[in-house]
Amino acid sequence: MKDNIFIALSTFVQYGEQPLVLLKNSGIEYSINSFGRRLLRKEIIQMGCNASGIIAGVEPYDVDVLRKLPNLKCISRAGVGIDNIDLDYAQKNNIIIRNTPGVVIRPVVELTIAMIFDLLRKTTFHTILLKNRRWEKTAGNLLYGKTVGIIGTGRIGKAVAELLIKLGVNICAFDVSPDEKWANLNSIEYLSIKKLLSSVDIISLHALPEPDQLPIIGKKEIMLMKDGVVLINTSRGECIDENALCDGLQSGKVGGLGIDVFPEEPYNGELLNFDNVVLTPHLATLTKESRLEMEIQATQNILDEFNKQK
Repeated sequence: MKDNIFIALSTFVQYGEQPLVLLKNSGIEYSINSFGRRLLRKEIIQMGCNASGIIAGVEPYDVDVLRKLPNLKCISRAGVGIDNIDLDYAQKNNIIIRNTPGVVIRPVVELTIAMIFDLLRKTTFHTILLKNRRWEKTAGNLLYGKTVGIIGTGRIGKAVAELLIKLGVNICAFDVSPDEKWANLNSIEYLSIKKLLSSVDIISLHALPEPDQLPIIGKKEIMLMKDGVVLINTSRGECIDENALCDGLQSGKVGGLGIDVFPEEPYNGELLNFDNVVLTPHLATLTKESRLEMEIQATQNILDEFNKQK
């Protein structure tokens, strides 16, 4: 049976035709999700039932779905997260999983830095005031000279730290597997989680812990923080206990909050009620440039896998 590819992404080649050119040049048959939205389980099965490869987004590939895709040899994820795929079933059934982790680093780093600047200089806060015809000024803070704690020093956490250092920031970090060589090269000190929380002005979360390790930050952790701490989470919504976070915002313990990820999405919770919160709808990796590059890499990854198997 000839290889064929199903493109399950809710959007494809929206920002450039290069992925489509790769597919056409390969000579491999392909079909594309025509709904323009995230697919349901039954729709993946219906449209991808004969596929030997899928270029995937965040739609679910659990056991019930994968069992009904008998010809599947490869899932190529346009993005980094693969927790929407049952990896045990894939491994047992020789389904190769590929992703595009390098592409997401720069856009997440830039959004993280943007949120920090926004909260320190209160740009969104003052924009809302002005749109309500209120010419009022509240002093912000410089980033220069601040101490930032990075929780999770994978590729994104490291890149955030290295960029902040260039902006005159002091960095300390926490990770369950510290990279001491990197830390020494960048004059960064690894601390215990408790010491980090109690000694920094800004905290940026970049950890991806196992479910039994969540949340990383709850009531006890927030109580350890400096008054008025700025907290950024572009990692995973479950990393922070939302009730404890709201209490911290209400009391002033948390002076500013930037969030791109939520336990339940779309989000419609209590954080919407605070003026010192910047919220974005899970778009950290969503730039035109990075989206196109993800699709190019995901397409090339699946073509490479098919070429290996010839």
